[in-house]
Amino acid sequence: MKIVPTRLADVLIVEPQKFGDRRGYFLETYQQQRYSAAGIDTAFVQDNISFSRRNTLRGLHFQHPRGQAKLVQVIEGEIFDVAVDVRQGSPTFGQWVGVQLNGETPQQLFVPAGFAHGFCVMSPTALFLYKCGDYYAPEHECGLRWDDPDLAIEWPVDTPLLSDRDREFPTLKEIAAHRLPSY
Repeated sequence: MKIVPTRLADVLIVEPQKFGDRRGYFLETYQQQRYSAAGIDTAFVQDNISFSRRNTLRGLHFQHPRGQAKLVQVIEGEIFDVAVDVRQGSPTFGQWVGVQLNGETPQQLFVPAGFAHGFCVMSPTALFLYKCGDYYAPEHECGLRWDDPDLAIEWPVDTPLLSDRDREFPTLKEIAAHRLPSY
């Protein structure tokens, strides 16, 4: 397993080792001791799968309180995955990092609690798997507008397919301070 830092501290690209032969391949997607030794010391409590069509954009989501760290990966298809630092007082507050993930290359993205997360599907369909560091708590769910001009995220789509909820999220400036996590 290889860990690749991103320009945002604590957001990490994980490259698990893939073992293949003429039959196919084997990939260990999570092993607590190895991930903990690599700096991902999160107790994951929930796994989710999302299936989406091309140009679907899901996000940008976070929970506060009860922040959710996420370990995300694509099983099939290709996405552009984004993490945005929403921790008040963080030196990288309001900054984002984007990574292309696909089902062919065994990469994962670790998104710590305190970051908003979203992704856009670039292939005809995508099957997306993610582990969460806390349970989904709808009463603590928050989100950012996907096209917040202050964030200036370089999404690979101009007119994404959005849920009504995601379309109505506020910009980062519009979120009350008590709704954001601290650094």
